[in-house]
Amino acid sequence: MLKNKTIFTLSVVAAAITLSACQPKQAEPKKEDKVAQSQAAQAEVLTLAGDTEKLTLNLPQCDGNSCPEINVERLSSNQAFIDEFIDQQVLKQLDQILDISPKLLKTEQQVVTTASRNSKDLNPAQAFEAAASETIETPKQKLEKQVAPYLQTFLSLDKELKALSANHQISLMIKPKILNAGQPLATVVLNSSSYLGGAHGSSSQYYYNFDLKKKKLVELDDILAPKQKAVLKQKAHEEFKRWVIDSKLANSVEEYEQAWKFTLSDNFYLSTQGLILQYGEYEIGPYVVGLPRLTIPYEQLQTVLKKEYLPQAELKNDAASASTPIANKARS
Repeated sequence: MLKNKTIFTLSVVAAAITLSACQPKQAEPKKEDKVAQSQAAQAEVLTLAGDTEKLTLNLPQCDGNSCPEINVERLSSNQAFIDEFIDQQVLKQLDQILDISPKLLKTEQQVVTTASRNSKDLNPAQAFEAAASETIETPKQKLEKQVAPYLQTFLSLDKELKALSANHQISLMIKPKILNAGQPLATVVLNSSSYLGGAHGSSSQYYYNFDLKKKKLVELDDILAPKQKAVLKQKAHEEFKRWVIDSKLANSVEEYEQAWKFTLSDNFYLSTQGLILQYGEYEIGPYVVGLPRLTIPYEQLQTVLKKEYLPQAELKNDAASASTPIANKARS
């Protein structure tokens, strides 16, 4: 009996070993799969993705239709270097819009300097304890502190206008937006508008283009082929002339340019239609024309822009047209 049990047990063990040996091994990831995953991860890194976040700016309680309005937003994306750059541009816009008192800026700088000195005066143990008790400042909170002096100036202006019995509702808005995610350039547009009393308000639109791989700002000269800036200026001037005539701004371009000379803007954006040159108020026209823009189609820029900044379709068409004479010659 014991012998039969032993034989049965050995048979069960042998069967279990056989079954486990027959189980298919888990396939290891193929080299191609690993490469594809790596490329997908790299593509994600080289893409600008994110949204805007509104700064928390404390306004006094106010009722009625003349309450001041201010809305400042910042970019919060997966590219920290772009977020930091746009934050600085937001501050520059505020500096241009509001005539801030140097005293306010000086006070803000003194607060930061005093806090820094106080932390240096502490012994290591006290410094560690103080650092541990402080909350980590987010980029949004940092920008809110930097915007604070401008907010004070904005509210002071509102009080001055109301003291003069001016029934104006002053307003200010600054907001960035992602236009291109990264091919061939990542582009962020910074829009601003303001009304601070007077006859009319003001607005602006600035484009900022970035090379995500090199982590750098790309300027107009960077996308031009060698010695092509003069050619671009000539083509832009032709678009300017067409714009003047089509908009019926004057009887002739010569007459118009007596007051508003053409200049080449370095505020650019690579759109689907072509190279856009954006202008500000009063740059190439009176206030009534707003924010003019000139669009130069890519077919006119085949030798002007560097190849990497031309749409792929344009490059293919250019290559096809270049090969056509050769094919015809071969047939003959």
